[in-house]
Amino acid sequence: MIEKITKYCNSLTQYSRYKTREVFIGDVPLGASNPIRVQSMTTTDTMNTIATVEQSIRMIKAGCEYVRITAPSINEAENLRNIKNELLKRGYKTPLVADIHFTPNAAELAARIVEKVRVNPGNYADKKKFQVIEYTDAEYDSELDRIREKFSPLVKICKEYGTAMRIGTNHGSLSDRIMSRYGDSPNGMVESALEFLRICEDLDYHNIVLSMKSSNPQVMVQAYRLLIQRMESENMNYPLHLGVTEAGDGEDGRIKSALGIGTLLEDGIGDTIRVSLTEEPEFEVPVAISLAQRYKEREKHSPIISIDESPKDPYTYYRRETFEIAGIGGTTVPKVISDFSEEKNINYKDLEQAGYSYDPLTDKWNMTDQASDFLFLGSNDLVFEPPTSLKLIYKYEKWLSLSDRTKGFPLFTSTKNYKSAENKSFVLNFVEINQQSAFSDLLSVIVKDQPVVLILSTNNIHGMAEQRRVFFELMLRNIKNPVVIKRSYEKIDQDNFRLNASTDFGALLIDGFGDGVWLIGNDLSKNYFEKEFINRTCFGILQAARTRISKTEYIACPSCGRTLFDLVEVTNKIRKRTEHLKGVKIAIMGCIVNGPGEMADADFGYVGSGPNKITLYQGKEIVRRNVNSDNAVDELIDIIREKGRWMEPVKI
Repeated sequence: MIEKITKYCNSLTQYSRYKTREVFIGDVPLGASNPIRVQSMTTTDTMNTIATVEQSIRMIKAGCEYVRITAPSINEAENLRNIKNELLKRGYKTPLVADIHFTPNAAELAARIVEKVRVNPGNYADKKKFQVIEYTDAEYDSELDRIREKFSPLVKICKEYGTAMRIGTNHGSLSDRIMSRYGDSPNGMVESALEFLRICEDLDYHNIVLSMKSSNPQVMVQAYRLLIQRMESENMNYPLHLGVTEAGDGEDGRIKSALGIGTLLEDGIGDTIRVSLTEEPEFEVPVAISLAQRYKEREKHSPIISIDESPKDPYTYYRRETFEIAGIGGTTVPKVISDFSEEKNINYKDLEQAGYSYDPLTDKWNMTDQASDFLFLGSNDLVFEPPTSLKLIYKYEKWLSLSDRTKGFPLFTSTKNYKSAENKSFVLNFVEINQQSAFSDLLSVIVKDQPVVLILSTNNIHGMAEQRRVFFELMLRNIKNPVVIKRSYEKIDQDNFRLNASTDFGALLIDGFGDGVWLIGNDLSKNYFEKEFINRTCFGILQAARTRISKTEYIACPSCGRTLFDLVEVTNKIRKRTEHLKGVKIAIMGCIVNGPGEMADADFGYVGSGPNKITLYQGKEIVRRNVNSDNAVDELIDIIREKGRWMEPVKI
C-alpha cells in the first residue's frame, strides 16, 4: 500500500522549480537549473533521409531543442546515422532522440548513433493482449528478471556511449503484467517506469529522463505527482518530460495540452515539454514555447498565504463537496457565465455568441450544446425576453432598480457589501471574493445564508495557486457553498489567452475545484475578444477536464514515421461526419503502436493496420479487421449506428 503523501512539489503557494538532477543530451543539458526545454517529433518516413532532415530543420527553426525520430526497426535505426550526418553537414547540431517501442535491437543500435533513446516499458520487454494474469510473488520476480535480461544490454550501451535515455510510460500501453498487479492506474504507470529505472540504477546509469503520458490530462497529472512522491521516497530526482499524448488538433488539442502540461508547470514541475498535436510538428513548437515562457519570472508573484500540504488528495479525483443553489453546485455540471457587461443595446442576434438563436417565425429560441447558463449584464438592460434556460446576473445596484427582481440575480462585489445590503435575492446571490476576503471572519458569517454562490477572482500572476489556496481554506473551514472561478486577461493575443485560461481553469477543475467558470479577455489593443470565442474556450476547457461534455471528443495521435495514413486528412474527414455526436469519444491512431491501448477510454477506434488497411474498434475490442481505407470512415459510421450511438445531424 502506497502512503498517501500530499506534498509533491516544493510549495503549493510559492512558485519555484522542482529541482531535478542534470542530464546531458548532446550539448543541450536538461534538468537542474537549465531552462524548460522544448521538443517535438518528426512525422516523415525515417527511411527518407532528406525529407526527415528538412522537416527537422523546420522544427529547429521554430525553436525545437531536441528532435525525436521514430526507429521501429533496425533499418530505421541505422538510417539515423545518415540523418544525423546530413544535419551536421547543413550546420545543425540539435540532439536527436530515437523513439523505440517493440525492438530492443533497434534501440541498441540507435544508442550508438544519437544522443538519446526513448523506450516505452509497456512495449519494450512486455506484451499487451488485455489478459488478466495472476502472479505469485515468485512468478512476478521471475518476470522482472526476464525484463532485466532484455533491458540491461541497452543500459550498458547508453552508459558506454554517453547516450541519454527517456523511460516513457504511456497510460494506454501498460503491459498485461503491470495491469494485472497494479491496475489501469497512475500507480501502474509509475511502477512500470520504476521497474526499468531500478535496473538502470543497479547498473550505475543515471542519464535518465522520465515521462508519464496519457490522453486524459487528469490521469497524466496524477501520475506525475505520484512519480515525484515515489522518487522522493527512493532518493531519486530524475528530470521530467511533460506531455498529453493524443491531444488532437486545433483549439481542442491546444486546450487539452495546456490543461495537462500547464497544471504541472504551475507547481514548478517539468524540465522539457512536447505538445502532441495532429498537425505538422513545427506547429507544436510555438505552443510549447508559450507554455514554458509563462514561468520565466513567476517567482516574483504576490504573496499567497502558505500551507504545507493539500487538504485534498492530489492523486485521486473527486469534486469538492458543495450544496446546490439554483442549479449551481452539488452534483450538477460546472456552469458557464458569459460577460456582456461592456455591450450596449444588446439584441437577439448578440445572444448567438452565447449559443442561443431566435426564430421570429415560431417565436422560439434554439440553443446549442455549448450554450451559456448565465449572462452577466452588469448595468445593462435587456429589452427582450431571454430564453428560459438563460439566467441573468446584474450588478447589485442595477438589480435593485429592476421592476421585477425575479428576472435576474444580484452580484455583490464584496462580502462587506453583501453583509450590509438590506435587499437580497431569496433564490440566488453572487458574492465576489478574493484571497483576502476568503480568510476573513466575515465570509463565515455570510455563507450561513444558503442562497450564496461565491465568485472567486484574482489579480495575482500566480493566480491559479492563489485561487487553489482559497479552495483549500474553504475545505478546512467546511464551507460548502458553490464557487465560480473568474479570470480576466488583458492585452494578450488569442493563442496565449486560450493557453493561459486552459492552464488556470483546468488546473483547478481536474482537482475537483469549481462549480462554474467566468472568463474575460481583451487583445493587445484592449479590444474585448468575441463572446463566441470565449464561450467556445470555456466549454473546451470543461470538456478537456472531463467535467462537462458538450461535443464529440477526438483522441488523435500526432503522427510520426510509423503512421500508415494521412492523420490530418483522415481526422478532418471523421470530424466532419461525427462532430454532432455529443459525448462520443473517437480515437484515430496512425499505427498499432498507438493502437488499442493508446485509445484510452475511447468508445470507437480507427487504427492503421497496414498500407491502405484500417482496423476498427469498439472500445478495445476489434470489430472489423483490415478494412480498405477508402471505405473505412463509412464502416466506422456503420459501427456507431450498430452500437446505438448514432444520431442524424440536425439541419439548420
